[in-house]
Amino acid sequence: MALEDQLQRLGLEGKEARFYLAALELGQAPVRVIAHKAGISRTNAYDVLGRLLRRGTVTQVERGTGKKRRKFYVVAEDPARLLGIVEEQRSVAEALLPELRSIYSRSTVKPRVRLYEGLEGIRTVLYDTLNCRSKELRGILSMRDLLDVPGRAETEEYIRQRVRAGISLRVLRSLEKDVGDIWQTGAAELREVRYTPPGLVFAMTTWIYDEKVAIVSSRRENFGMTIESEEFARMQENLFSVLWAASKPEHAKAPKGAA
Repeated sequence: MALEDQLQRLGLEGKEARFYLAALELGQAPVRVIAHKAGISRTNAYDVLGRLLRRGTVTQVERGTGKKRRKFYVVAEDPARLLGIVEEQRSVAEALLPELRSIYSRSTVKPRVRLYEGLEGIRTVLYDTLNCRSKELRGILSMRDLLDVPGRAETEEYIRQRVRAGISLRVLRSLEKDVGDIWQTGAAELREVRYTPPGLVFAMTTWIYDEKVAIVSSRRENFGMTIESEEFARMQENLFSVLWAASKPEHAKAPKGAA
């Protein structure tokens, strides 16, 4: 993914990202020079500069002495400042979260269904499971499809974040769609795996947590979905428990294709 796209994911708008990158490459330069390099009109560049100054991602310095020779240059701040901004935003969000959740939970008792399309939608659904308040996830994983979308690297990053958050996972997998000896039972990764009886094939991946059920499709349908409903989540928990009791730990699983 291009740097400009990554910066937009951190909250910068397109022109802000281009201006910041141009300033970073130039070291220090007048606004007109940065605007030209960034492909932004000079008028728009001053608006962008004002927003970046307020964010603290750039500064202005004065060079020269005397009214005729004084010039203002723009200097990009150390990129580490971006991390500071994200941490500040996270602190504000964490402080607001209890009150916002209280309002959210009172707003309606109707089930909430959210559909997210594409890879970013699947990532949204995947990482929402890290908000699990009970710190206990139940998962029914279509392993072959997970390795395809969102992919192994993304899934392993998600696992690292889940473990850091102290969220345990009980997971059911099917032999027909298994992919070898990865992501098995282990205390270090807070995971317990069981294999379902032969013939049970999962076309999608499902997580059950709190009052939510999260679903991720295969690449063919390419969507993620969350259903927030206490009754539906409890029903899915019960179905998971029945299937869990009928499934075998990894050390007792039969070879693929065995009856």
